[in-house]
Amino acid sequence: MSLKIEELKKKIIYRSSYRGNKEMDIILKSFISEYIDKLRDDELKILYDFLEIDDDTLYKFKNGLETNLELPTNRITQLFKNFKIN
Repeated sequence: MSLKIEELKKKIIYRSSYRGNKEMDIILKSFISEYIDKLRDDELKILYDFLEIDDDTLYKFKNGLETNLELPTNRITQLFKNFKIN
C-alpha cells in the first residue's frame, strides 16, 4: 500500500472522529474502524468525499429520513446505510 493511501486513511480516521456532533462521531468512527482496511483505493477516495457531507444529512440518510441532499448510490453509501454498531 502506498504512502499516499496511508495518508488518506489517516485523514479519513481524523475526519470521522472530530465532526462536532458526538452521536455522528460515534457512528462514523465505528463505521470507519469496521471498513477502512476492507475498501479499495478508489472507495477510500469516495469515503473521503462522503465525509464532507454535514452531520444532519448523514444522520437523516442513515435513519431513512428525507434529506435536502441526494446522496449517490455507491458501495460506501450502502455500507453506511446498513451499518449497525455492535
